[in-house]
Amino acid sequence: MSVTEVTHPLVQHKLSYLRQKDTPTVHFRRLVEEVTLLLTYEATKDLPTESVEIETPLEVAPTARISGKKVAVCPILRAGLGMLDGMLRLLPTAEVGFLGMMRNEETLEVSTYAERLPEDLSGRQCYVLDPMLATGGTLVAAISFLTARGADDITAICLLCAPEGCTRLEHGLAGESVPVRVVTAAMDERLNERGYIVPGLGDAGDRLFGLAQ
Repeated sequence: MSVTEVTHPLVQHKLSYLRQKDTPTVHFRRLVEEVTLLLTYEATKDLPTESVEIETPLEVAPTARISGKKVAVCPILRAGLGMLDGMLRLLPTAEVGFLGMMRNEETLEVSTYAERLPEDLSGRQCYVLDPMLATGGTLVAAISFLTARGADDITAICLLCAPEGCTRLEHGLAGESVPVRVVTAAMDERLNERGYIVPGLGDAGDRLFGLAQ
């Protein structure tokens, strides 16, 4: 497993407003979309390309286009939905599936309550969208679900990560042979006693859907 922290000034600037507690829902949604777009740019930098010839207004010229694996995007419900449009702005032809996963706030255990994915994910470049890699339980369960369907190349895009979550993810995937990469805007300090990332940005789902207090 590898973790890439995107420290580009634009990402960090927008992240600062995401963290701010009085950022209105309408702006929070837009910022999540914009940060996801920027993280997608980093996450897709190794997509394979092929050389093709195209005709410009002046002459025929060689150029590169994405080739190879189909792209599948899997947002984790519900908060991952807030990241989907940002990714699809760069990859509009990607297949989209969904995983519904819920964390018990008392035990921090994860259960799957819904899924809409192809039965066979082999040969696809899979991207998982989850705003917060906190305890790591949700992402471990999601990636295990995808690998059971044949996924063999997985990248998780997260707005924020906690060190504890990354450690659990690495340990939870120790028996997997599938390469997993995490792309994030920031590696935060720690988890608090409730399993929230600190300093974090609060509950991403509540803030996206206007339920934050």
